[in-house]
Amino acid sequence: MNTFYYEVISLDGDYANLKRTDQETEDLKLVARALLPPGITEGTKLKYEWMQYEIMEE
Repeated sequence: MNTFYYEVISLDGDYANLKRTDQETEDLKLVARALLPPGITEGTKLKYEWMQYEIMEE
């Protein structure tokens, strides 16, 4: 299974816009906040692995 890294760019109601940080791209990924860990804010760094998101410790 692949691992992907994202940063929360913005929160919009029940959704979050994520930008991939492990690859150069301008595309944003729209994800339902229900699929993300509780307590995320703009700027939170996430790891996506095995079909789940996890907050990265700084």
